Amino acid sequence: MTPPKVSKVLLVGAGGTLGRAVHTALRERGHQVVTASRKDADIRVDITDPDSVRAMYDAAGAVDAVACAAGSVPWRPLGELTTSDVRAGLEGKAVSQIELVRQGAPRLPAHASYTLITGILTREPLLTGSVASLVNGAVEAFVRAAAIELPGRQRINAVSPTVFTESMDVYGEVFAGFDPVPVARAANAYVKSVEGHRTGEVFRVE
Repeated sequence: MTPPKVSKVLLVGAGGTLGRAVHTALRERGHQVVTASRKDADIRVDITDPDSVRAMYDAAGAVDAVACAAGSVPWRPLGELTTSDVRAGLEGKAVSQIELVRQGAPRLPAHASYTLITGILTREPLLTGSVASLVNGAVEAFVRAAAIELPGRQRINAVSPTVFTESMDVYGEVFAGFDPVPVARAANAYVKSVEGHRTGEVFRVE
């Protein structure tokens, strides 16, 4: 079998559980990985700040793919949610990832790809997780729409995992009854997106 073409991947959110696993998976496949995060990365970035995203792209230079494993949302009961909570969730995981694509589209080559992160709450809601469900659904809708508008042959997909085995000590009570998966399985979905030819899809990992 022909080995994958070595590419330069900009990995956003490289310091978390998922980001570290994606980093390992891509490196093992021979890709050059440039990491970006709020700290402890090749490039420091705050993806909720468009100017910071612009500076990140300037620092990274030419890349073949952007993979995002970053995003935060508030977890609060619906009756306690404020408008600020909803806006924070949209900014933290939806608008921020859309900004990565919006700014990347004119910069990246025609063969480039984007892989965004959503999650199982899009289809299996939980108590206190209404903002997470909202935001994940928004990102997935954007992926499907952007796939028909990106320039050249640029591709875009999302990875939508359930809770990770490695995170059950923290989130096990919240995800009671869910079957966790090893984070390496989600990382493999990123490899599928980066190396494959599909676009406008959501790769479920559950």
